Amino acid sequence: MEIFKNYQFHYSLTGNKNQPTLLFLHGFTGNSQDFSSIIPLLLKSYCCLAVDLPGHGKTKVNGDETCYNMSKTAQALIHLLDDLEIDKCLLLGYSMGGRLALYMTLHFPERFEKVVLESASPGLKTEKERSHRLEADLQLAQKLENSNIKDFLFNWYDRPLFKSLKNSPHFDKLIETRLANNPLELAKSLRNMGIGNQPSLWEKLAQNQIPLLLLAGEYDDKFTTINIEIASLCPAARLEIVPKAGHNIHFENIDTFVALVRQFYD
Repeated sequence: MEIFKNYQFHYSLTGNKNQPTLLFLHGFTGNSQDFSSIIPLLLKSYCCLAVDLPGHGKTKVNGDETCYNMSKTAQALIHLLDDLEIDKCLLLGYSMGGRLALYMTLHFPERFEKVVLESASPGLKTEKERSHRLEADLQLAQKLENSNIKDFLFNWYDRPLFKSLKNSPHFDKLIETRLANNPLELAKSLRNMGIGNQPSLWEKLAQNQIPLLLLAGEYDDKFTTINIEIASLCPAARLEIVPKAGHNIHFENIDTFVALVRQFYD
């Protein structure tokens, strides 16, 4: 419980509390509002809990920088569920939130019924890969601290991973919501929750018995390849390649995304 005292989570809890709870975990530079278009489409069946992760949105962290890492964040979220008297729930994580969702599934399997991982990964396999990536994450975090957040966001989304997202007519609106983030807080998240600092989860996949739905966009070659491998290693997982979408599926093809999520949870 001591760990939980270091966090003041900002969250929205909407819907009928007698229905199954669905916990949403957003990606890097996002916040709980990332799912504001999705949640109204699911409220008939689920009570929806969307959380600002440490370093993002309005969540406050009172402890040191280790409070931003995956292990402590996962424990704190479990305490938040306890605090809200949610014993077991459904889970949905996107990108960074998907990596966190997978970690929570593997470490707290008794708390989750079914889990959707959107454009997620189990981390990097080798110490060498993690070391190289951590160095890059630290440099990027320093750049974030020293630059204009708008410039950083445009550079961040200029990567090939987000090519189809940038072509969306609503891309400017997405950037606008992310400008509310504090760059110093985002840098702490990147240093500690970034993939360079994340423990590899690859070797734990075969043990998992919680049903997983893996979603990857058809334009996202990198994460399609990663998720094909996850599905081959984890008998409880099945993969859906979503058409007309890249990395951010719930933003680029909302109708197909919601239909797949409903079908899986129901």
